[in-house]
Amino acid sequence: MPRTGERGGPQTRARIAEVAARLFLERGFDAVTVADVAREAGVSSVTVFNHFPRKEDLFLDRAADAEQLLHATVRDRPAGTGVLASLRAATLGLLDARHPLSGVNDRSVPFFGTVAASPALIARAREIAYDLQRTLAGELGRDPGFTGDADLFAAFFVAGYGTVLVQTAQRLIAGEPHSAVLDEHRARFERLFDALRAGFGGSGGDQA
Repeated sequence: MPRTGERGGPQTRARIAEVAARLFLERGFDAVTVADVAREAGVSSVTVFNHFPRKEDLFLDRAADAEQLLHATVRDRPAGTGVLASLRAATLGLLDARHPLSGVNDRSVPFFGTVAASPALIARAREIAYDLQRTLAGELGRDPGFTGDADLFAAFFVAGYGTVLVQTAQRLIAGEPHSAVLDEHRARFERLFDALRAGFGGSGGDQA
């Protein structure tokens, strides 16, 4: 039976996610059960599943943030700003803030190391990437300022973004100098946007 007041809201969700991340990083994802997380967070397993439908989502808990960011980047961009310019600004803004979604947060290296060690997390990460691709394609398809192939653009952007993150994590895990890796991280994002501009600029990529 759930404990009194344990269902909570954002604070309960945040506490559960924080506890889960700590346990997964300490012991490895596959060695920790949902019951372990619930017990450590002081809630029931039912409450955990009320906030996180899958165990994998306890660790990959930024998917909703990424989806909301894609919606806002397309829908709420300033007048006269194209989709590509808006995506670039959002991407570099995350990087400058060292946001977890930038791939260069202080916890990025242990995060990616934990994901790489778990087939379940790898599979879920691929599902999330596909969902984000569909989210972006849907937004572009409804945007009158974008006249290109929304599905193709979204596939290139999401796959390219993920590739930059994963390869940066691999280099950091291998012990390469942090400053050099971060410089290349930004440069590779710029090359991604250059490629998108070259491929889609005439149909909405640059104004888009």
